[in-house]
Amino acid sequence: MSTPLQELDKLGQSVWYDNIDRAQLASGKFAAMLKDGVLGVTANPTIFEKSIAAGHAYDEQISQLINEGKDTNAIYDAVIIQDIRSVADLLRPIYDRTHGKDGYVSLEVSPELANDTQGTIDEAKRFWQLVNRPNLMIKIPATPACIEAIYQVLRAGINVNVTLIFSIESYRDVADAYIRALEERNSNGEDISSIASVASFFVSRVDTLVDKLLEDKIKASSDSAEQQKLKALEGKAAIANARLVYQDFKKIFGSPRFETLKHAGAHVQRPLWASTSTKNPAYRDVLYAEELVGPDTVDTMPQETIVNFLDHGVARFSIEDDIAGARQALADLESIGIHYAQVTQQLQDEGVQKFADSFHQLFAGIESKKKAIEEGKVAR
Repeated sequence: MSTPLQELDKLGQSVWYDNIDRAQLASGKFAAMLKDGVLGVTANPTIFEKSIAAGHAYDEQISQLINEGKDTNAIYDAVIIQDIRSVADLLRPIYDRTHGKDGYVSLEVSPELANDTQGTIDEAKRFWQLVNRPNLMIKIPATPACIEAIYQVLRAGINVNVTLIFSIESYRDVADAYIRALEERNSNGEDISSIASVASFFVSRVDTLVDKLLEDKIKASSDSAEQQKLKALEGKAAIANARLVYQDFKKIFGSPRFETLKHAGAHVQRPLWASTSTKNPAYRDVLYAEELVGPDTVDTMPQETIVNFLDHGVARFSIEDDIAGARQALADLESIGIHYAQVTQQLQDEGVQKFADSFHQLFAGIESKKKAIEEGKVAR
């Protein structure tokens, strides 16, 4: 009998696990998730910061690196590269079985490079060489400065997971960068069949911000009818936004322009639904996982969402439900002064800052653990 995650796969959606934890790798918990239907893995600075700070799974390696005289930057590289390689090797059978569709692990460039085009390109190439696995994806944010970096990195034949996409306009720029890179390679007689990319479109964070803006308007209104109208818009923006992006995806990758590349072996750049855990306890805990299911998509879920979906998630083709309603929801928000462009720009800016903060905390955590080991508070 298939699991709910495997049912999603039958509908054309791949589930990737949004976490890397060395303790889970050692205990076999991660391997069990693969049996349940997980087909890939993503990571970011926040995930590594939590994993390294928690427990003692990394103490032995960090202690050894200290004995070798490594500084914090070198320790960071060594620790994350080991985890990424381990996960890539565990996922390799999936990568081979699906002919490069799934089985990827993602590693993010430093968020401090979000506005540095050349720095992002250099970091992506450095990680690609260090990890040395074909089923690696380099995560690059969809900031204006990084669109050219995304193009250049893909142009170099490196798989890219484009992260922190919030707006449809940003998504179009990302898709265009992917297609331009493939066109350039194809025109030069270079292989395009082995290049993979996903466009990570963030979901629940949209509702978190929009719902707060709606709540402020509800509190400021004394008209009960207006309050009800505003209340009815809560929890609608995120799913509407993602569903409209999927319509763009179908149009772009069903176009004659991409058809030429498809005949040369190109893969579509799949939309990946990120941030699909439910933040508002008033909403169903698998809301975003259930409402965005469709062919050629990926849903990256944290452990809690995977557990909940395995327990009571319903797998059904849902991504194209009520497209007219999705357009109307965004139009209604615009009409009451909640502007799409402002919301999505704020979310991208905040997303970059959050990852940068986690990156700093990650390095501080390594420094703290390094100091504890050197002072003998943690066994070498």
